[in-house]
Amino acid sequence: MPITEHQQELLSRHGANYTNGLTTSEASSRRNSTNGGLNKVQKPINCPSWVCCLLPCINHIPSMKQFRYVQPDDAEVLRDGRWIRYDAASLVLGDIVRLAEGDVVPADCVVISLGMEHVDASSIVGEDEEDVGNATSAVANNGIIDSLTELTVDSHYITGETKPNHIPCRANQTVQPALLYYGSRVLEGACIALVTGCGERTILAKLIKEGRWPPKGDLSGEVEEIGRMNMDESMNDDYDSSGIALVQRY
Repeated sequence: MPITEHQQELLSRHGANYTNGLTTSEASSRRNSTNGGLNKVQKPINCPSWVCCLLPCINHIPSMKQFRYVQPDDAEVLRDGRWIRYDAASLVLGDIVRLAEGDVVPADCVVISLGMEHVDASSIVGEDEEDVGNATSAVANNGIIDSLTELTVDSHYITGETKPNHIPCRANQTVQPALLYYGSRVLEGACIALVTGCGERTILAKLIKEGRWPPKGDLSGEVEEIGRMNMDESMNDDYDSSGIALVQRY
């Protein structure tokens, strides 16, 4: 499975290393550049811990219960060329993470490849060569495992959409660089993804700040656009994120 020119550009713009990840030093430097900011989202009802102890009913408010459900505990991140389990709060922009069935997406991310293993990053497909057709038969004929054919993610608790998102493998074995949101859950499949938004710069944090979370309707279309804008802000001003594809919803 090759990656596309757009995905390669996305990795470069974020200073990311697809095959080795960031070094410990690089990650620490990026964290320090945000004044030590952690990959944490402020609660919808942000009160001191002692208040929650005195008034435990606060933790049973629907928005607080839902907030706990979407919180990631840890993440599998590529550090110094090795996959390790890491505190999700310590992720930084440009990290390479691996997601599998049952995982909570630990930050706003863009899918780079499907499956648990790295694809051949030296094999880059031009955008004009991409085939957006279904790859199921092509993948089967080449003997590639099923986990490379599709990724299914539930973003209902973030965007309010009622149907899971399906991110397919194209017939030429590339994958659309679809957006994944902090707090979503992987229902099926696996992928390697690039972290493009952390903490208060995630979609979830923005919706909470604006008083629009939990969502009362389907915000998926609007959220896609916000995600692209957030990526633009995290990189150079001349970057064009229009190549980030909408996922298929069945």
